[in-house]
Amino acid sequence: MTDCLALGLAPDVAYCKNLFLCNRQQTHFYLLLALPDKAFRTADVSKQLGVSRLSFAPERLLPDYLGLLAGAVSPFGLLFDPQARVRLLVDADLARDERVAFHPCVNTATVVLSMRDFFDVFLPHTQHVPTPVFLPPALESASEVCIK
Repeated sequence: MTDCLALGLAPDVAYCKNLFLCNRQQTHFYLLLALPDKAFRTADVSKQLGVSRLSFAPERLLPDYLGLLAGAVSPFGLLFDPQARVRLLVDADLARDERVAFHPCVNTATVVLSMRDFFDVFLPHTQHVPTPVFLPPALESASEVCIK
């Protein structure tokens, strides 16, 4: 994520952390698009969805579910999930920027789309409906943590 932010693209571009998740039984799978300044807490997101505790899905399942390899997780992988086996979760604050940047299924490039094109053109083409989730801000640094 730090490397992506170092690219110095325009300030109105949302750079996402793309997390491939599953429930404990590995029967339900999720792709979470989160802003880099947000914290992912499994208990919080699990509660919002009404599911058992989420965790990171095994990397070995990425090719089967999203046609991707580790390090290149992207919503563009939803094109390889025509049965919509992966539920799309989107940080509720994602649309605060005008554009969004994702890897195009490889981690050596970045594609920038308008939010409108992402939500109104791309996602309908994949047959995936985004579910908004609310994520708390991440701590700025370890020095903000109080130890008593």
